[in-house]
Amino acid sequence: MGGDVVFTARSEGFVRGRPDLEETVRRLKAFAAAGADCLYAPGIKTREQIAAVVKASAPKPVNFLMATATDLTVKDLAELGVRRISLGGTLARVAWTAVIRAARDIATAGKFDSLAGTMANSELNAFFHEDMKKR
Repeated sequence: MGGDVVFTARSEGFVRGRPDLEETVRRLKAFAAAGADCLYAPGIKTREQIAAVVKASAPKPVNFLMATATDLTVKDLAELGVRRISLGGTLARVAWTAVIRAARDIATAGKFDSLAGTMANSELNAFFHEDMKKR
């Protein structure tokens, strides 16, 4: 297609019910040796796991999956050596959670309280309009 490609290799033990850090590190090292550009172990969560994966993957960049609320910040992840953060379907789940909660509130309590704090159409349109100008 004429553009650069980044080959990201994933070791999925932590999201497939096999949370073995040693095996994850072994696989990531093998992927790096085979030519992967970026390494990814979705499901790791602790600072210790993240640091171990970053260290084992060096100098290759590590992608981190942020799938739930946590005390980790973007700055924390950067300081741990993470170079890329993915959200996967998390933002969609956030949106669907709000939709389902609002629908349940309306259906069960007959109330519209859950609609409080939503963006006005004009604000939403302005957000997308400004984003389009940047492209």
